[in-house]
Amino acid sequence: MTPLDKATPTIGKLGSLEVRLAGTKREVRRAQQLRFRVFYEEMSAQPDPFAMATRRDRDRFDRLCDHLIVLDHNAQTRKFRRKRPRIVATYRLLRQEIAAQHGGFYSADEFDIGPMITRHPDKRFLELGRSCVQKHYRDKRTVELLWHGAWSYVLQHKVDLLFGCASLAGTDLDELAPVLSYLHHNHRATGEWHTAAVPSRRISMDRLPPDQIDARKVLRALPPLIKGYLRLGAYIADGAVVDHQFGTTDVMIILPVAEISHRYINYYGADATRHA
Repeated sequence: MTPLDKATPTIGKLGSLEVRLAGTKREVRRAQQLRFRVFYEEMSAQPDPFAMATRRDRDRFDRLCDHLIVLDHNAQTRKFRRKRPRIVATYRLLRQEIAAQHGGFYSADEFDIGPMITRHPDKRFLELGRSCVQKHYRDKRTVELLWHGAWSYVLQHKVDLLFGCASLAGTDLDELAPVLSYLHHNHRATGEWHTAAVPSRRISMDRLPPDQIDARKVLRALPPLIKGYLRLGAYIADGAVVDHQFGTTDVMIILPVAEISHRYINYYGADATRHA
């Protein structure tokens, strides 16, 4: 974990945007505030008393994770007469060795990841979660910087596989049927990467036959982050989970680093130098 006592080095820049790890507890709190604004105010998540009182989205995993943040130096906020660049996106990173010391991964509550990890004792796993981008920054540049930061982190810690829950807005399974079915038929993890939702929470993603799915329409509707991972070569676990607190339907992304498209490795740089 990164010591939260000073600003961390810049990982990359794109125009006025900068990506790096949060280096102070104050920056983590600001990332949690962004998550609150997006998850609870813009979307339909139901806050607990702590979240409502503090206007922050927080859980016990935050203290274990590194927090990737994107800052906009052209959109500054003022605090005690000091100007600070605004945090406009964040991503939470939890390495396997840290999770193993503190009771496991966050996503294990929804997906049975244990067998997949057991099948690969020689590989290093990294869980990504709590992805959050401020509304007016949900574009290619911001997502690109988030991935650039994650790729740099993967290289630094010699990670072999990335995984984590990704959310589809809403809990109406009939409305989500085309998206869920498309992911099931075209990107489902099998063989050594097979993973499934926890049986007690699993809902089937096989809701429509392939000939009833408009793939182009589905791809337009997919959240940019999920679409980006699919382009990289990610798989989707078997089954989804409805998260009533957050008003979402969750799927699991599984991305072996060795299977990432060479096109994207060349784009970002084998040593993550594209936006350095």
